[in-house]
Amino acid sequence: METGQPSRTALAVAAARAEHQTLDDPRIFTDPFASRIIGDGAPAGEFDGGDPEVARVRRLVIAARSRFADDRVAAAIARGTRQVVILGAGLDTSAYRNPHPEVRYFEVDHPDTQSWKRNRLREAGIEPPPALTFAPVDFERSTLAAGLAAAGLDRTAEAIFVWLGVVVYLTRGSIDDTIGYIAGQRADLVFDYPAPPAPETATEQRARADRVAAAGEPWLSYFTADEARTLLQGSGFALLEDRAAGDVLVEYGTRTMHPIGSGIRMVPAATR
Repeated sequence: METGQPSRTALAVAAARAEHQTLDDPRIFTDPFASRIIGDGAPAGEFDGGDPEVARVRRLVIAARSRFADDRVAAAIARGTRQVVILGAGLDTSAYRNPHPEVRYFEVDHPDTQSWKRNRLREAGIEPPPALTFAPVDFERSTLAAGLAAAGLDRTAEAIFVWLGVVVYLTRGSIDDTIGYIAGQRADLVFDYPAPPAPETATEQRARADRVAAAGEPWLSYFTADEARTLLQGSGFALLEDRAAGDVLVEYGTRTMHPIGSGIRMVPAATR
């Protein structure tokens, strides 16, 4: 991303969530703030190469992972968790849709993207809830520990961390450090990761990777299922599931035959 500018991929993801509210049937994820917060941002299909079917499937995958995370946050809150950390929050609206005023939310993101988001919230007339704290952190240049300590995260209490659409943009060292930090307390983790491109999608994936890299946000990391399991278990996590986005979409009542629907994996894990 360009210094002083918001992440263009974060804009595209937010636009996809907004478009999902009106374009897809059935709607699998409901977000009343999605259209308001995006304003005149980037179109959802900016990086899809002009293919409407690819844009549709990616939009559905983004909606599915948002619902997948929301469901697991709701389950954690029902068990008594009172801290939710959104890593690489972008234009995420989880905290604004939270019906539990006693649950604290922490939004972690690059300072430039976060500053832009706060301006967008003001322009859209969306008031951040009292239980939300912004924690500006550049994942590659500063530490998550310092940012969340300054924001007031209680490391002695349980928390759930949501980490969507971020792993692919980080180095392996940054990924290891983040997972190691989360493992230092009683925590749940919900994240997604990209599998190495399958032969049938390799050409499309390379073209998309080139478009994203041209926007200053290159893809850096992929994992096989075995590699993801080893990474989590090596840090003390129990891997609870590891599911292809396409399978999650079927569970939510939406079918897609395009192979890119299974290139993203969704994982909940826990340190206990």
